[in-house]
Amino acid sequence: MLKWPFLVAMVAILELGRAGLHVVFAGPVVKENNSVTVFLAGDSTVSGYPPGASPMAGWGQFIGQYFSREIVIKNHAIAGRSSKSFINEGRLEKIACELKIGDYLFIQFGHNDENKEKPERYADADTTYKDCLKKFVNVARQKSAIPVLITPMEQRRFDEQGHSMATHGKYPVAMIELGKAEHVPVIDLTTASRAYFDLIGPEKTKQLFMHLKPGASPNYPEGKTDDAHFQEKGANEIAKLVIKELQKLDVGLNRHVVPDGLDSKFEWH
Repeated sequence: MLKWPFLVAMVAILELGRAGLHVVFAGPVVKENNSVTVFLAGDSTVSGYPPGASPMAGWGQFIGQYFSREIVIKNHAIAGRSSKSFINEGRLEKIACELKIGDYLFIQFGHNDENKEKPERYADADTTYKDCLKKFVNVARQKSAIPVLITPMEQRRFDEQGHSMATHGKYPVAMIELGKAEHVPVIDLTTASRAYFDLIGPEKTKQLFMHLKPGASPNYPEGKTDDAHFQEKGANEIAKLVIKELQKLDVGLNRHVVPDGLDSKFEWH
């Protein structure tokens, strides 16, 4: 059973379908003068989901349980967004209005930036993508907040030998290059997730991703096969990877990490 953090805010924003339904999910908010807010900017692999989409989930829904009560999580990630479309829709500007000194801005994009069939999303890895990421970094620094770049986790794809494959082309490297150029800490979630998927193999990773048999979930009566999005337990595993990689960077949040459950083993079936 996954535990939700005690008195830690979990805010997730999701827009559903063409109808433009805007849903905000929020847990209890810590109202302390010394609280620090971690803002999440990203896509569907980070965002929150309503009960009607369960068991689909993003890692932003679970990361708060690994921080102490002084840390407030505000999840502004939105399904279907790239670094470019997120900015063009005014979402970075909304975050800028809330950022305060000492806050953090976690930035994960790449899944949708590579989609050339949707020009409103597409951002060339070597040019537009880097330019957009730099805008996120600049906004954080202008507010005396701390930006943290996060490369996109791999999708579920294996070769004939059962090894996890690279699925994001030049985008992870482009983000790492920008991080070095701008002196921004980078969580290499691409490498960490690929190593994890490689370790557990093709079959067990199905339990992390949205692989559902018909009748397994009332929300997906016909079943579902999706190698990009996660079930709740899978999203939690990715959240744990983010925390573990974050600890290696030591950006000032280590003292707030709650180790309980961080090394818990996934219950395979």
